[in-house]
Amino acid sequence: MLNSMYVVSLSYKVPEDIVDFHLEAHVDWLKRAFDDGVFVAAGRKVPRTGGLLLSRADRSTLDASLAKDPFYVNGVAEFEVLEFAANRVAPGFENLLDA
Repeated sequence: MLNSMYVVSLSYKVPEDIVDFHLEAHVDWLKRAFDDGVFVAAGRKVPRTGGLLLSRADRSTLDASLAKDPFYVNGVAEFEVLEFAANRVAPGFENLLDA
């Protein structure tokens, strides 16, 4: 049985220059989290007010990873975690279905 998925919405709380100051460390953290299998997709919001992450990890693994994000550690962004169960996907994305 697959876990639910999580959408993590990051919303910046600080000016863009402070976001940019922490961006390299955030990207390094994100690369490690992808390598660890925590996330399946990530990207910036448009306009650039934060970002979105898609995770298939269990909630405790996700929370532990988010706690290490430099954006979280340094108060750069607020995080909202939304859980959902995919019951319909486009062809080629069947691995995202909740079973």
